[in-house]
Amino acid sequence: MGKVIAIANQKGGVGKTTTTVNLGACLGEKGKKVLIIDMDPQGNTTSGFGIDKETLFATSYELVLGDSTAQESIIELPQYKVDLIPASIDLAGAEVELIGIDQREQLLDEKIAEIKMNYDFILIDCPPSLNILTINAFRAADSILVPIQCEFYALEGLTQLISTINLVKQRLNPKIEIEGLVFTMYDNRTNLSLQVVEEVKNFLPSMIYETKIPRNIRLAEAPSYGMPVIYYERSSKGAVSYLELAEEVIQRNQK
Repeated sequence: MGKVIAIANQKGGVGKTTTTVNLGACLGEKGKKVLIIDMDPQGNTTSGFGIDKETLFATSYELVLGDSTAQESIIELPQYKVDLIPASIDLAGAEVELIGIDQREQLLDEKIAEIKMNYDFILIDCPPSLNILTINAFRAADSILVPIQCEFYALEGLTQLISTINLVKQRLNPKIEIEGLVFTMYDNRTNLSLQVVEEVKNFLPSMIYETKIPRNIRLAEAPSYGMPVIYYERSSKGAVSYLELAEEVIQRNQK
């Protein structure tokens, strides 16, 4: 049965979608069966795989509202060795439409249960806020992978996120754990990056991935071409780093 990993951080601009797209593609490249679910109304993960959001029939919006099954919502992307449940801007209205629905925080979990056994990993790209979509992802997930940008307020945002995860664990999903913390936009030439890494290591030493995702031009360019970085420029530092991160994720889950 597949491991469901929510990729989340309540702070925006930390490399969450970049990590979802590229980690998913790298896990697929390493022979794992991967499903990616875009739960962010911005739909950047969907665009990151070159999908035209205007042509979609069934998305994560229809999925959580019960208008489509998980299987009906899946787009197969054999060129990138992953499957995708895409998102559209309609998802932004889901929070209002779900008001009054019983157990609305469990809707995604119930849908994923139908297809979970078909995958090794299911990655969920969460919105950069704590709303009903994020809560649905946390309810469905076995663990949460947290991208952390190497910036001054990183630890403050991480503290808030851990408080949220503990609350979800108490009230909605007792099995959920932190999968790991991955540093993004890392530059070992700057004191700030080194200081942030040391601060977080002191705070949560056992949860940090060895792999750090560097600032990288090819990594920034790849989404505009609608493809993961390993298919855009495989030899780039960004591609190599995400392949290394995928191997770490696989090794941790084999243990």
